Amino acid sequence: MTGTIGQGTSRTAGEIQHLHFELHLPHPVEEVWTAVATAGGLPGWLAAADELEPRLGGAVTLRWLNVDAEGERATYSGRITAWDVERIAEYTFDGLHGRVRFHLETLGLGATTLRFTNEFRGDDALRLDSLAGWHQHFEYLIHALDGQPMDAAAWANWSRDRWQQLRDAYAAAP
Repeated sequence: MTGTIGQGTSRTAGEIQHLHFELHLPHPVEEVWTAVATAGGLPGWLAAADELEPRLGGAVTLRWLNVDAEGERATYSGRITAWDVERIAEYTFDGLHGRVRFHLETLGLGATTLRFTNEFRGDDALRLDSLAGWHQHFEYLIHALDGQPMDAAAWANWSRDRWQQLRDAYAAAP
């Protein structure tokens, strides 16, 4: 089983970047929800949930498990700004990642459409970085849902090569 990731799209409105991805996943909504909205599911593809209060207004702190170009792990804190169990999880972070929204819809028997949006303040370089980063993390999400989550060893061996390929492709796209 494998899912598909649509090419990420974006638009800029002033200083605000709007990113959008659509994924079609051959997994039921309950499984996808667990991956995107629980402390147990997030580390398998995105970040450790050091804090996650599963309710509207709840606190959230995510610590990325891969490292940036300087060898640092990013941590972002914020609030849950939309929460509709097995349908919508939205996190609004202070700083870089802004508003991150996962909207799940049933796609036939045992399948899910995940519509993802990310709104943040930043320039074109950050837009390209973010498109590549989210695309790569969604590849990890597909693997996690297929029973192959990222673990400590996989995160330790994470390479920027795939991210750079994706960033180059987004930069070259019309």
